[in-house]
Amino acid sequence: MARFVTSMNVSIDGYVDHDRMAPDPDVFRFWINAVQRVGNCLYGRKVYELMRYWETDQPDWGDAEQEFAQAWRAQHKWVVSRSLTEVGPNATLISSDIEATIRSLKDRLPGQIDVAGTVMMQSLADWGLMDEYQLCIHPEVLGSGKPFFAGPRPRLRLTGSDRIGKDVILLTYASS
Repeated sequence: MARFVTSMNVSIDGYVDHDRMAPDPDVFRFWINAVQRVGNCLYGRKVYELMRYWETDQPDWGDAEQEFAQAWRAQHKWVVSRSLTEVGPNATLISSDIEATIRSLKDRLPGQIDVAGTVMMQSLADWGLMDEYQLCIHPEVLGSGKPFFAGPRPRLRLTGSDRIGKDVILLTYASS
């Protein structure tokens, strides 16, 4: 049975902003290793469309960007969307029977499935399917924006804390 794990860059005050919290080299290395380690990812539409940037090589990429792109392209992706009609390479579109399909993934696949996107994570949490939350806390106070948690959750259990580089803390929580 698979474990659903979400990992995201989050401000100290709990917001997600992919533009304002660009990772430094240490944090980017963390993300490269994370994508290399996990072969499956479940995406909401918005984050998937953002991540499609990595499908096409860019002339200004360095070695780290090339390494991340290669790992991301190799990862199998399931994309939940009612508006998309097709998805890119190595991706499967889920547009109907969403909860049942996701439950089936959890039941039949081994290992970890990353969950990308706050809305996707909230839906899985509402269905009782989220197993772990990894928050990369950045020393930023955004004051507004997209909250990491869109609603109350049952009490979580701290299972780990690690420093990434000089300024970011990774907090890992399990569903109780």
